[in-house]
Amino acid sequence: MSDTPDTIVLIHGFWVTPRSWEHWVTHYQDKGFRVLTPTYPGLEGEVEAVNADPSPLETLTAPQVIAHLTDVVAALPKPPIIMGHSAGGAFTQVLLDRGYGASAVVLNSAPTEGVKVTPFSQLRSTFPVLRNPANRHRAVGFTFEQWNYAFTNTFDEQTARALYERYAIPAAGGILWDSVLANLLPGPQDIAVNYHNDQRAPLLFISGSEDHIMPPSVQRANAVHYKGDTITEVELFDGYAHLLPAQQGWQRIADVALDWALRHAR
Repeated sequence: MSDTPDTIVLIHGFWVTPRSWEHWVTHYQDKGFRVLTPTYPGLEGEVEAVNADPSPLETLTAPQVIAHLTDVVAALPKPPIIMGHSAGGAFTQVLLDRGYGASAVVLNSAPTEGVKVTPFSQLRSTFPVLRNPANRHRAVGFTFEQWNYAFTNTFDEQTARALYERYAIPAAGGILWDSVLANLLPGPQDIAVNYHNDQRAPLLFISGSEDHIMPPSVQRANAVHYKGDTITEVELFDGYAHLLPAQQGWQRIADVALDWALRHAR
Protein backbone atom coordinates (compact mmCIF):
# COMPACT_ATOMS: atom_id res chain seq x y z
CA MET A 1 0.00 0.00 0.00
CA SER A 2 1.35 3.42 -0.93
CA ASP A 3 2.33 5.77 1.89
CA THR A 4 0.90 8.74 -0.02
CA PRO A 5 -2.24 10.03 1.72
CA ASP A 6 -5.41 9.12 -0.15
CA THR A 7 -7.89 10.83 2.17
CA ILE A 8 -8.42 14.52 2.87
CA VAL A 9 -10.35 15.61 5.95
CA LEU A 10 -11.88 19.10 5.71
CA ILE A 11 -12.89 20.69 9.03
CA HIS A 12 -15.24 23.66 8.94
CA GLY A 13 -15.29 26.66 11.26
CA PHE A 14 -17.93 28.57 13.21
CA TRP A 15 -21.00 30.20 11.68
CA VAL A 16 -20.91 27.65 8.82
CA THR A 17 -21.34 23.90 8.26
CA PRO A 18 -19.47 21.39 6.05
CA ARG A 19 -21.44 22.83 3.14
CA SER A 20 -18.88 25.67 3.10
CA TRP A 21 -16.40 23.13 1.66
CA GLU A 22 -18.69 22.01 -1.15
CA HIS A 23 -16.44 23.23 -4.00
CA TRP A 24 -13.30 21.76 -2.45
CA VAL A 25 -14.95 18.37 -1.97
CA THR A 26 -15.71 18.03 -5.67
CA HIS A 27 -12.33 19.48 -6.64
CA TYR A 28 -10.39 16.94 -4.58
CA GLN A 29 -12.67 14.02 -5.44
CA ASP A 30 -12.03 14.74 -9.11
CA LYS A 31 -8.33 14.31 -8.34
CA GLY A 32 -8.98 10.83 -6.94
CA PHE A 33 -9.06 11.54 -3.21
CA ARG A 34 -11.54 10.36 -0.65
CA VAL A 35 -12.84 13.51 1.05
CA LEU A 36 -14.47 13.62 4.49
CA THR A 37 -16.23 16.69 5.92
CA PRO A 38 -17.11 15.88 9.53
CA THR A 39 -19.37 18.32 11.33
CA TYR A 40 -19.68 19.10 15.02
CA PRO A 41 -21.72 16.79 17.28
CA GLY A 42 -25.42 17.58 17.07
CA LEU A 43 -25.13 19.52 13.80
CA GLU A 44 -25.49 16.63 11.38
CA GLY A 45 -28.35 18.28 9.49
CA GLU A 46 -28.13 20.76 6.64
CA VAL A 47 -27.88 24.51 7.13
CA GLU A 48 -31.65 24.94 6.99
CA ALA A 49 -32.21 22.32 9.72
CA VAL A 50 -29.56 23.82 11.99
CA ASN A 51 -31.07 27.29 11.61
CA ALA A 52 -34.50 25.86 12.42
CA ASP A 53 -33.15 24.34 15.65
CA PRO A 54 -29.73 25.62 16.74
CA SER A 55 -30.19 24.38 20.34
CA PRO A 56 -27.34 21.78 20.12
CA LEU A 57 -24.94 24.72 19.80
CA GLU A 58 -25.99 26.09 23.19
CA THR A 59 -24.18 23.34 25.10
CA LEU A 60 -21.51 22.36 22.58
CA THR A 61 -17.95 22.30 23.94
CA ALA A 62 -14.55 22.21 22.28
CA PRO A 63 -13.63 18.86 23.90
CA GLN A 64 -16.77 17.34 22.37
CA VAL A 65 -15.82 18.62 18.93
CA ILE A 66 -12.21 17.43 19.28
CA ALA A 67 -13.29 14.00 20.51
CA HIS A 68 -15.60 13.57 17.53
CA LEU A 69 -12.98 14.71 15.03
CA THR A 70 -10.45 12.38 16.67
CA ASP A 71 -12.80 9.44 16.21
CA VAL A 72 -13.16 10.27 12.51
CA VAL A 73 -9.42 10.58 11.86
CA ALA A 74 -8.35 7.68 14.09
CA ALA A 75 -10.64 5.30 12.21
CA LEU A 76 -8.83 5.83 8.91
CA PRO A 77 -6.41 3.10 7.73
CA LYS A 78 -3.55 5.59 7.26
CA PRO A 79 -2.92 9.22 8.22
CA PRO A 80 -4.88 11.70 6.10
CA ILE A 81 -4.20 15.23 5.00
CA ILE A 82 -6.15 17.48 7.37
CA MET A 83 -7.34 20.94 6.35
CA GLY A 84 -9.19 23.30 8.64
CA HIS A 85 -10.82 26.67 8.10
CA SER A 86 -11.19 29.27 10.87
CA ALA A 87 -12.08 27.43 14.11
CA GLY A 88 -11.49 24.26 12.12
CA GLY A 89 -7.88 25.39 11.83
CA ALA A 90 -7.51 25.47 15.61
CA PHE A 91 -9.09 22.01 15.88
CA THR A 92 -6.70 20.81 13.17
CA GLN A 93 -3.72 22.04 15.17
CA VAL A 94 -4.94 20.10 18.22
CA LEU A 95 -5.30 16.93 16.14
CA LEU A 96 -1.77 17.35 14.79
CA ASP A 97 -0.37 17.89 18.27
CA ARG A 98 -2.01 14.62 19.35
CA GLY A 99 -0.31 12.68 16.60
CA TYR A 100 -2.92 12.59 13.86
CA GLY A 101 -2.47 13.52 10.21
CA ALA A 102 0.27 13.10 7.62
CA SER A 103 0.35 16.87 7.06
CA ALA A 104 -2.05 19.75 7.53
CA VAL A 105 -3.09 23.07 6.06
CA VAL A 106 -5.11 25.64 7.99
CA LEU A 107 -6.86 28.52 6.28
CA ASN A 108 -7.51 31.78 8.14
CA SER A 109 -7.14 29.72 11.29
CA ALA A 110 -8.44 30.62 14.71
CA PRO A 111 -5.51 30.70 17.14
CA THR A 112 -4.53 28.05 19.64
CA GLU A 113 -4.04 28.93 23.29
CA GLY A 114 -1.32 31.45 24.09
CA VAL A 115 -1.72 33.54 20.93
CA LYS A 116 -2.71 36.93 22.33
CA VAL A 117 -2.76 39.08 19.18
CA THR A 118 -6.25 40.62 18.90
CA PRO A 119 -6.55 43.16 16.08
CA PHE A 120 -9.44 45.62 16.14
CA SER A 121 -11.14 43.96 13.16
CA GLN A 122 -11.17 40.67 15.08
CA LEU A 123 -12.74 42.33 18.12
CA ARG A 124 -15.35 43.99 15.93
CA SER A 125 -16.12 40.71 14.14
CA THR A 126 -16.66 38.74 17.36
CA PHE A 127 -18.36 41.54 19.32
CA PRO A 128 -21.89 40.19 18.61
CA VAL A 129 -20.95 37.17 20.76
CA LEU A 130 -18.58 38.68 23.32
CA ARG A 131 -20.58 41.81 24.14
CA ASN A 132 -22.87 39.81 26.45
CA PRO A 133 -21.60 37.16 28.91
CA ALA A 134 -25.00 35.47 28.69
CA ASN A 135 -24.07 34.47 25.15
CA ARG A 136 -21.78 31.88 26.70
CA HIS A 137 -24.88 29.71 26.97
CA ARG A 138 -26.45 30.61 23.63
CA ALA A 139 -26.20 29.96 19.92
CA VAL A 140 -25.36 33.35 18.44
CA GLY A 141 -25.91 34.19 14.80
CA PHE A 142 -24.77 37.06 12.61
CA THR A 143 -26.96 39.54 10.79
CA PHE A 144 -26.04 39.89 7.14
CA GLU A 145 -24.16 43.11 7.88
CA GLN A 146 -22.13 41.39 10.62
CA TRP A 147 -21.49 38.37 8.40
CA ASN A 148 -20.41 40.57 5.51
CA TYR A 149 -17.88 42.40 7.67
CA ALA A 150 -16.45 39.20 9.18
CA PHE A 151 -16.63 36.79 6.24
CA THR A 152 -17.16 38.42 2.86
CA ASN A 153 -15.83 41.98 3.06
CA THR A 154 -14.16 41.74 -0.38
CA PHE A 155 -17.16 40.12 -2.12
CA ASP A 156 -19.80 41.97 -4.11
CA GLU A 157 -23.04 42.34 -2.14
CA GLN A 158 -25.10 39.98 -4.31
CA THR A 159 -22.59 37.16 -3.87
CA ALA A 160 -22.19 37.88 -0.16
CA ARG A 161 -25.94 37.73 0.41
CA ALA A 162 -26.25 34.49 -1.54
CA LEU A 163 -23.48 32.88 0.53
CA TYR A 164 -25.03 34.16 3.75
CA GLU A 165 -28.29 32.42 2.82
CA ARG A 166 -26.51 29.24 1.76
CA TYR A 167 -23.91 28.84 4.52
CA ALA A 168 -24.63 30.91 7.64
CA ILE A 169 -25.67 29.33 10.94
CA PRO A 170 -25.25 30.48 14.57
CA ALA A 171 -22.05 29.78 16.48
CA ALA A 172 -21.54 28.13 19.86
CA GLY A 173 -21.12 31.10 22.19
CA GLY A 174 -19.61 28.94 24.91
CA ILE A 175 -16.63 27.85 22.83
CA LEU A 176 -15.90 31.42 21.75
CA TRP A 177 -16.07 32.71 25.31
CA ASP A 178 -13.91 29.85 26.59
CA SER A 179 -11.27 30.58 23.95
CA VAL A 180 -11.06 34.18 25.16
CA LEU A 181 -10.84 33.15 28.82
CA ALA A 182 -8.24 30.46 28.12
CA ASN A 183 -5.38 32.96 28.09
CA LEU A 184 -6.48 34.28 31.49
CA LEU A 185 -6.74 30.94 33.31
CA PRO A 186 -3.81 28.91 34.70
CA GLY A 187 -2.79 25.72 32.94
CA PRO A 188 -3.69 24.47 29.47
CA GLN A 189 -7.31 24.77 28.42
CA ASP A 190 -9.35 23.22 25.58
CA ILE A 191 -7.40 24.50 22.55
CA ALA A 192 -3.89 24.15 23.95
CA VAL A 193 -1.07 22.49 21.99
CA ASN A 194 2.57 21.71 22.73
CA TYR A 195 4.47 24.25 20.65
CA HIS A 196 7.68 22.24 21.11
CA ASN A 197 6.28 18.96 19.81
CA ASP A 198 8.86 17.70 17.29
CA GLN A 199 6.66 14.71 16.42
CA ARG A 200 3.91 16.89 14.98
CA ALA A 201 3.22 16.58 11.25
CA PRO A 202 4.11 19.55 8.98
CA LEU A 203 1.71 22.49 9.08
CA LEU A 204 0.99 25.29 6.61
CA PHE A 205 -0.93 28.45 7.56
CA ILE A 206 -2.75 30.02 4.60
CA SER A 207 -3.84 33.58 5.31
CA GLY A 208 -6.07 35.97 3.37
CA SER A 209 -4.68 39.50 3.41
CA GLU A 210 -8.14 41.10 3.83
CA ASP A 211 -9.50 38.75 6.50
CA HIS A 212 -11.21 40.71 9.27
CA ILE A 213 -12.04 37.99 11.80
CA MET A 214 -8.71 36.11 11.64
CA PRO A 215 -6.29 38.65 10.12
CA PRO A 216 -2.79 37.78 8.90
CA SER A 217 -1.25 39.03 12.15
CA VAL A 218 -3.11 36.27 14.00
CA GLN A 219 -1.80 33.61 11.62
CA ARG A 220 1.77 34.87 11.92
CA ALA A 221 1.56 35.04 15.71
CA ASN A 222 0.18 31.50 15.86
CA ALA A 223 2.89 30.14 13.56
CA VAL A 224 5.81 31.71 15.44
CA HIS A 225 4.68 30.07 18.67
CA TYR A 226 5.85 26.74 17.25
CA LYS A 227 9.45 26.29 18.38
CA GLY A 228 10.17 22.68 17.43
CA ASP A 229 12.02 21.37 14.40
CA THR A 230 8.89 20.26 12.54
CA ILE A 231 7.98 22.29 9.43
CA THR A 232 5.68 25.24 10.04
CA GLU A 233 5.13 27.74 7.22
CA VAL A 234 2.86 30.69 6.43
CA GLU A 235 1.65 31.75 2.99
CA LEU A 236 -0.27 34.97 2.39
CA PHE A 237 -2.80 35.37 -0.43
CA ASP A 238 -3.50 38.97 -1.35
CA GLY A 239 -7.09 40.12 -1.72
CA TYR A 240 -8.76 37.24 0.10
CA ALA A 241 -11.31 37.58 2.89
CA HIS A 242 -12.25 35.12 5.64
CA LEU A 243 -14.56 32.94 3.53
CA LEU A 244 -11.61 31.99 1.38
CA PRO A 245 -12.92 28.49 0.44
CA ALA A 246 -15.79 30.13 -1.47
CA GLN A 247 -14.08 33.22 -2.89
CA GLN A 248 -13.41 33.58 -6.59
CA GLY A 249 -10.04 32.00 -7.30
CA TRP A 250 -10.42 29.36 -4.59
CA GLN A 251 -9.18 26.68 -7.02
CA ARG A 252 -5.66 28.10 -6.98
CA ILE A 253 -5.58 28.06 -3.20
CA ALA A 254 -7.00 24.53 -3.06
CA ASP A 255 -4.25 23.37 -5.42
CA VAL A 256 -1.51 25.16 -3.47
CA ALA A 257 -2.78 23.60 -0.26
CA LEU A 258 -2.90 20.10 -1.70
CA ASP A 259 0.49 20.35 -3.38
CA TRP A 260 2.12 21.53 -0.15
CA ALA A 261 0.39 18.85 1.91
CA LEU A 262 1.49 16.07 -0.45
CA ARG A 263 5.08 17.30 -0.66
CA HIS A 264 5.42 17.45 3.10
CA ALA A 265 3.30 14.43 4.09
CA ARG A 266 4.96 11.92 6.36
